[in-house]
Amino acid sequence: MTTTHALRWGILGPGGIARAFTNDLVLNGFTVTAVGSRQLERAQAFADAFEIPRAHGSYEGLVTDPDVDVVYVASPHAMHAGHAKLALDAGKHVLVEKAFTLNEDEAREVADLAERRGRVVLEAMWTRFLPHMRRIREILDEGVLGDVVTVLADHTQLLDFEPEHRINNPALGGGALLDLGIYPVSFAIDVLGLPDSVDARAQLGETGVDEQVQAVLNYDDGRMASTFSSIRGAGPNTASIIGTRARIDIDRVWYTPTTFRVVSSDEEILEEFAADVTGRGMHYQALELERLVAAEQLSGSILPPEESVAIMGVLDEIRRQIGVVYPSEL
Repeated sequence: MTTTHALRWGILGPGGIARAFTNDLVLNGFTVTAVGSRQLERAQAFADAFEIPRAHGSYEGLVTDPDVDVVYVASPHAMHAGHAKLALDAGKHVLVEKAFTLNEDEAREVADLAERRGRVVLEAMWTRFLPHMRRIREILDEGVLGDVVTVLADHTQLLDFEPEHRINNPALGGGALLDLGIYPVSFAIDVLGLPDSVDARAQLGETGVDEQVQAVLNYDDGRMASTFSSIRGAGPNTASIIGTRARIDIDRVWYTPTTFRVVSSDEEILEEFAADVTGRGMHYQALELERLVAAEQLSGSILPPEESVAIMGVLDEIRRQIGVVYPSEL
């Protein structure tokens, strides 16, 4: 994939995920012109670390900066919708961290506003744009696996933070589902499409957030996807796509740049895949956004806004079943 690298990026929210993303932008030759935070000191420290020309002490200052074309929204989940709309209203394209928003209603508002403003909005589900995932979609299209019947994936980490940390705060959309579970759920939907029904169970923590979530995506034709996410312990973090003739086994850590094998039903290795990726691989989503802007397209085939909205609907149903409601929804 090629890009003109013509866009000038602004970073909204200088936290850990923004640091990882910006590092990949810089490593791969993108232009980052500004960063914004509610605290000028934080913005300036971030700007100094990456040699970014301007630091803004407000998000409004960032989105109205005339030298910013696209805003990367890296604030907590509960703020995604508001900050995405702030940037869109300022005429900027937007890459908004996953999970796209807190819920489907917010996601619909963001997607509709982007369409009205004629601006690209893209969910930063960076895994979908990685080289191994692109090759996997090609293999699926080629029919190598036969009929795909099952998807298995986990995203499990030990995130033993204090109770007041974002991950444990319901008001900020904390819990395993929006931080970690979005990965296997989005992956399963990428492979199988939207489910016909969902069965979910969870363990809730002392602050009321979901600490472990198991969600089975069911399809009327018999296909199934089993997904598991946890902030209480690190698991294998692998994934498999199982078909009637072969399967794909994606190695640890499946949602980052990694290797995979295509294995026939009699255990013959049909293909092994590896790619040379510079950095963490988060720049591929930026490449896609720049490609869409250059092509004057508002959405692409890998993750259109309508699919991000629908995925939030699936997460809403999971939360309904496990009894998690965010304070802003009350």
